[in-house]
Amino acid sequence: MRKQIRKTLALASAAAMTAISCASVTSPAAAESSSAGTTQFPFVIEGENMEGVTKTWTDVHGTKIPDYSGDGFFYLENSGASFEVTVPADGMYTLSIRGAQILNEEGRFQTVKVNGIEYSKTIPYSKEWKDFDFGTIRLKKGVNEIEFISKYGYLAIDTVTVSSKEFPDVAAQADSVPCDPKATPEAKALMKYLHSVYGKHIISGQQEIYGNGHQVSTSIRYDAQKDICVDENGVEYTIDRDSADKDEGGNVFYWHCTGPDGKVYDYSTQNRNYTYQYYDYEFDWIYDLSGAYPAIRGFDFMNYNPLYGWEDGTTQRVIEWVKERGGIATACWHINIPTDFAGYTPGEPVDWSGATYKVNHEFKIANAVKAGTKENEYLDMAIEDLAEQFLILQEAGVPLLFRPFHEAEGNPSTTSDPIDGSGAWFWWSQDGAEDYKALWRYLYDKLTNEYGLHNLIWENNLYSWSDSSAAWYPGDDCVDIVGWDKYDTQYNRHDGLTSGPNEDCNSPVYWSLYDYVDGKKMAAITENSTIPSLSNLTVEKATWLYFCTWYDNGASDASFVMGENFNNPDTMKEIYQSDYCITLDELPKDLYGTGGSEPSTEGTTGSQVTPDYGDSNTDGKINLADAVLIMQVKANPTKYTLSEQGEKNADCSDVGDGVTNKDALAIQKYLLGLVEKLPE
Repeated sequence: MRKQIRKTLALASAAAMTAISCASVTSPAAAESSSAGTTQFPFVIEGENMEGVTKTWTDVHGTKIPDYSGDGFFYLENSGASFEVTVPADGMYTLSIRGAQILNEEGRFQTVKVNGIEYSKTIPYSKEWKDFDFGTIRLKKGVNEIEFISKYGYLAIDTVTVSSKEFPDVAAQADSVPCDPKATPEAKALMKYLHSVYGKHIISGQQEIYGNGHQVSTSIRYDAQKDICVDENGVEYTIDRDSADKDEGGNVFYWHCTGPDGKVYDYSTQNRNYTYQYYDYEFDWIYDLSGAYPAIRGFDFMNYNPLYGWEDGTTQRVIEWVKERGGIATACWHINIPTDFAGYTPGEPVDWSGATYKVNHEFKIANAVKAGTKENEYLDMAIEDLAEQFLILQEAGVPLLFRPFHEAEGNPSTTSDPIDGSGAWFWWSQDGAEDYKALWRYLYDKLTNEYGLHNLIWENNLYSWSDSSAAWYPGDDCVDIVGWDKYDTQYNRHDGLTSGPNEDCNSPVYWSLYDYVDGKKMAAITENSTIPSLSNLTVEKATWLYFCTWYDNGASDASFVMGENFNNPDTMKEIYQSDYCITLDELPKDLYGTGGSEPSTEGTTGSQVTPDYGDSNTDGKINLADAVLIMQVKANPTKYTLSEQGEKNADCSDVGDGVTNKDALAIQKYLLGLVEKLPE
């Protein structure tokens, strides 16, 4: 409730300020040029004109690289070179060079520092000048130093270009329907909703602990003389008589009892009392902090497996989260294989201590997708166990963001082959990109076509997203969302800070993902330690679909939620309470009830679709963003545009006179209750 009141006040205030600006809107370019001392962009500097250059090169030790511009070029050998640019406010820019690299045919790593923060790229072998993009960089208000350092070196630089970052409409390019053509109505509805908020909001998420949950000790004990389970307040608990057992002394006890509220308690042999599984540990803490629960809950189906498999209640908790609490569910699959695979007989039980999801080269990935092999026999049994649970979800009308074989690429390769899997820490990617992609597609085919599972939205998560990451991508036809796991240290950041949790939103990574999939797939932070701050998200404009913080395990180096070395409570509270972040209470009440409808009316021509007056950005809602978009279009039409349907919707004041700033003002009046309906 407090958040809704705050949002209403913020809306009224913002609308009033926007109305004032309607009469005179200054374009970003004009504002930039009016600032004294501000660098004009795009800014281009000759390599030989950078600070620190002591020699203008015209050849590299006798090897000509013809057609350079200016008097020559700079050759990054033993010492670096730098230059400065001045900007009016914190913002995002792109950095590229016209360069050549004639030393290493396999490519050579190169590094540039921006205000002391390193950005790196592998420059391929080239005997002629080519353009190489160092990606999106963050510049601070005022003077900024950009320095090419001799960390690896031997790079010829003809020119360097810094440009203002142009941000595309990410939702306009991203898929809004699942890759599975037979997707269930619920999966279609979820995908449609995700697409409707993509680029406009970030959805909050939290991973629950798997297995037995957080164990909380109680005062409940078994009184053998009275044959009852009772706590310190004299409250009795119903004994599960079928769970009877004896300790080493021959004393009878019961593994389970149930409280008056239906909660099940488990016996602890260590303390001879009862404990309970607290899966909402992080969720309740977040609610107490911010007044809201995360919208997305993360699960793990690792314990449904052919080895030590056991029912840990994950499937039922997914159903409860989606059906009873109205949330969104995502799940990974830390699928285990036998540690001693060579000595393993398919079908025989293996204790959990004899299982692993880490690298194990006894298990050949190429064999896993080849019928008649032991690896394939095991994998098929594991998929069958998983499919059994997913079918329960499908029958319950529950869609799932499914993230199998995650963090595939792992760290960058440790060899000269960038896609050989040598940087992997999970078995499913240990044998390289080609085997990984075959494994992904095998799982997709088995679940979708053999088991008839169509309630899944497929998330591909490669972790490192290096220059070679695109080689690991399984393909548009079997992926819906791409993801990155944000476990960066306080030193790997771009916001200019050098201490405290890394609240960077990692714009370079976001736009790398965007480029790898040509903008066709929505991009999410599928796991994270530190949540990006609202200010960094605002400045860097990395429009992640959602974040999902990993759970706490009690250790100081893994208390991702409550440990202040990972998340500052004030920053977490700010993002959860912001208009930009979507929480559980803000999800649509009928989130899964409209899956049969088409995902969008954008692109419909002629008079086939009645205008939804006021909805200029065609996201199905009328809010301040629609008014802002109209003003942006009028102020800077080369940068901002409306879709054909958006133009029809935007013309909501004096219909027929085209899109004007009066339409933006009409939307604001409507939001403030000054007019009852649109068009005005």
